[in-house]
Amino acid sequence: MAKLYLIPTPIGNLEDITLRAVQMLKDVDLILAEDTRHTGKLLRHFDIDTKMAPYHAHNEHNAVFRYVAQIQKGANIGLVTDAGTPSISDPGFLMVRTCIAADVEVECLPGATAFVPALVNSGLPSEKFCFEGFLPTKKGRQKRLKELVSEKRTMIFYESPHRLVKALKEFIEYFGADRPVSVSREMSKVYEETKRGTLSTVLDYFSVKNVKGEIVIVLNGLE
Repeated sequence: MAKLYLIPTPIGNLEDITLRAVQMLKDVDLILAEDTRHTGKLLRHFDIDTKMAPYHAHNEHNAVFRYVAQIQKGANIGLVTDAGTPSISDPGFLMVRTCIAADVEVECLPGATAFVPALVNSGLPSEKFCFEGFLPTKKGRQKRLKELVSEKRTMIFYESPHRLVKALKEFIEYFGADRPVSVSREMSKVYEETKRGTLSTVLDYFSVKNVKGEIVIVLNGLE
């Protein structure tokens, strides 16, 4: 029976992909990619010539039923995003839900997800945590931050580099300047960096830096 395969891709260093993921990218009939140009670099690195098609946040609602129908007709399709595991703050959920509703088998391969190494590397409690991903940029942001004020588990957020300083200032407003935090960027890349400390000291550090790369913020829970 044909399947949908969710295939994690490296979050930075291309060598972090699993052997099974490489083989699966070769074996499927079609790869749905968030950005075919970006994924194309990965495929060329591993000499993979599988056909690709774009599948991203702007076309998934129109395209999802077409690709589910292809799987029903016998095509094995692999879904990848630009980095990490599909559906984790990336396209994938709608495809999985639609496949399940259509009784199409889904298989997710284990692999890279940015928040796991950031959490483990933070030195903050990791036995229990909540993953918040990207907070709303406008509507609902303050409401969500107010709800998290009493959260006792370690909290994990994704943030863009140009909004990092603003986010840290907001966190100080809601969680206090002395709350322990760890900020990781450029995970697994040449300029990988993790800065640990209180919200105030980490804010001071990044306020004078030209921040680049995707950001993972790991914030200590209420003690």
